[in-house]
Amino acid sequence: MDDSEATVRKLRRQQAALAGFGSFALRQSDLLKVLTEAAEVCAHCMDVPFSKVCRYRPDENDLLVEAGYGWKNGVIGNVVSRADASSPQGRAFSTGRPSICRDLRADGEFVLPGFYAEHGVISTVDVIIKGNGEPFGVLEIDNDHQSDYDQHDIDFLTGFANVIAEAVATSARTDLLRSTLAVMTTAVDEKDRLLDQKNVLAEELQHRVRNNLQLIYGMLYKQLYDTQDVDGRRGLKAIARRVSTLAQVYDHLLGSEMTRTTDFGAYVTSLCVSLGEIQATTGGSIALTCESETILIDLDAVTALGLIVTELAANSFDHAYPGGRGTIAVAVHEVPGDPETGILTVRDDGPGFTVDPEGRRHGLGLVRRLVEQLGGSVTVDFTPGTLWTIRFPIRSAAA
Repeated sequence: MDDSEATVRKLRRQQAALAGFGSFALRQSDLLKVLTEAAEVCAHCMDVPFSKVCRYRPDENDLLVEAGYGWKNGVIGNVVSRADASSPQGRAFSTGRPSICRDLRADGEFVLPGFYAEHGVISTVDVIIKGNGEPFGVLEIDNDHQSDYDQHDIDFLTGFANVIAEAVATSARTDLLRSTLAVMTTAVDEKDRLLDQKNVLAEELQHRVRNNLQLIYGMLYKQLYDTQDVDGRRGLKAIARRVSTLAQVYDHLLGSEMTRTTDFGAYVTSLCVSLGEIQATTGGSIALTCESETILIDLDAVTALGLIVTELAANSFDHAYPGGRGTIAVAVHEVPGDPETGILTVRDDGPGFTVDPEGRRHGLGLVRRLVEQLGGSVTVDFTPGTLWTIRFPIRSAAA
C-alpha cells in the first residue's frame, strides 16, 4: 500500500469516526460521557495512547482535565496547567490556534505536571474547544513517541472539538431548562399550598406565581439571546411564549377578587394585545384583531384556551405570511342558542398551508392535547387562508 492510499484510508476512518461521534453526542444528555467518548475516539483514530479534554476555569485561570483516555488514576480531575503560553494546551487556549509540539524534551519553555514524564509523553497536539463567549477549553492528544502531524490531523481534531462545543452548548441549554422546570415546579407547589390558605389567596398567590413566571420568562429570554443554534432558539422561544401566556393569566387576575372563574373574553382581548406587541418586533405588517364577548369559565380552562390562542396566533405569524402582510382574527363567543358551549376561532388570510392538525409540528400537537383536556373539539379549514375552530364546554369548565 503506497502512502497516498494509506492517507486516504486514514481520512475515511477519521471521517467515519467523526460522523459516528456526532450522532452519539446528539443522543447523549450526559456531558461527561460525551467528553469521555470524544477522548477515546480521538486516541484510537490518531493512533496515540493518551488523550484528554481540559475545561477552562475562569476564576482560577487554569485548565482542568475533565475527561481523558489512557491515563493512570489521579490524572482526570486535576489541573494540568495555567491557561497561558506556559504549556502546549495553555498556548492553544490563549492564542485560539492549534498547538503542535513534536518533542517536549527539546522544548524547555513549557511548565508541565509530573504525569507527562510519568507517562512518557513526548508529542502533543492541542485544539481549542469553542463556546458562547470564552472558549470551553482544549482537546489534546498525547503520544509517547515523537510524531509529525499534518493539516489533516488538525482538521480532524478541530472537527471533534466543534462537535464537543455544540454538546457543551446543548448541555447548558438542558441545564437551564431543568432549572426552569424546577422553578416552575416550586411555583406550582407554592400555588397548591396557598390554595389551602384561603386568607392569603388574593394578596399572595397571584403576585408570587406571577413573579415566578416572570422570573422564568426572563431566564429563558436571556438564554435565547445567548444561543446561536437555530433549533435551540426556536425551542426556547416557544417555551418562553407559553410561560408569558401563563403570566398573562395572573396579570389579568391581579386587582380582582380571587375566584375559580374569570371572564375569558376580557382575558383573550388583553392577551391578543400583548401577542401583537411581541410579534410586531419582527418588523412585518401583520395585524392581530380580537372580537370577544363575556364568557365566565374556570381558571384552568382559561389557561388552556390562552395557550391555544398563543400557539395558533404564533403559528400564523410564523408561517402564514411569507410576504409579511396580513390579518389574524381571534374571536370568542357562545354558540347561539346554546349557552353551555363556547367557540374560539383563529383565522388568518394568508395563502394557506397544509398541515396535519393531529401532528406535533408548529405546536399543533399541544393545541390538540389542550382541546382534549377541555373536553372540546377542533376543526381546521384551509380554504381560503386558515381557520381554526375550537368548541369548548362552558358548564363543565365552570363546574
